[in-house]
Amino acid sequence: MSFTWTAHRFSGGALALDVANSVVLRFDPQRRIDRFEDPEAIDGFAAAANLYGAERDRFGTLIATRPERRDAFIGLREATDRHFRALVQTEDRPDLLADLLDAIATILRQTANDGKGTPLDVATARSALGLVAGPESGRLKICPNCAWLFLDRSRNRSRTWCDMAVCGNRTKARRHYRRSREEPKP
Repeated sequence: MSFTWTAHRFSGGALALDVANSVVLRFDPQRRIDRFEDPEAIDGFAAAANLYGAERDRFGTLIATRPERRDAFIGLREATDRHFRALVQTEDRPDLLADLLDAIATILRQTANDGKGTPLDVATARSALGLVAGPESGRLKICPNCAWLFLDRSRNRSRTWCDMAVCGNRTKARRHYRRSREEPKP
């Protein structure tokens, strides 16, 4: 199945969150889609992150994660999702932070830069570490439409959806449809 990475897929506001959001419908076992099941999709993600990612200037040119490191990369993705999702839901889970830090350390210990760019797994680990240590963790939210993680960088912290053009419009269209069905006909 062919898949194209679009700007919408990079609406998390941080590379680590965009990677975590690569699992669509994460909590629906029947409809869950892991976009990284295909190794070529991981490579395509790295290329697309260079175009659309919020942190594209921070890490330089992203390159694909080496095949032997993909399991550690997927482990980092899952630890990132678990930790930040619990943080948004105000669950105090030091064990999830420890798991995330361990996954970050695993990736960073294996780092060998060949000068061609920053591997996706290394950039993702650095992005996750920046979220853990930085001030923006208080701006994390979960989209009520798709359940993706995102950073609310709006001035008054009022952003509701990961992407207004996609999730916001879908939510508003559903609301309009329900209201129009409930209104009595003249």
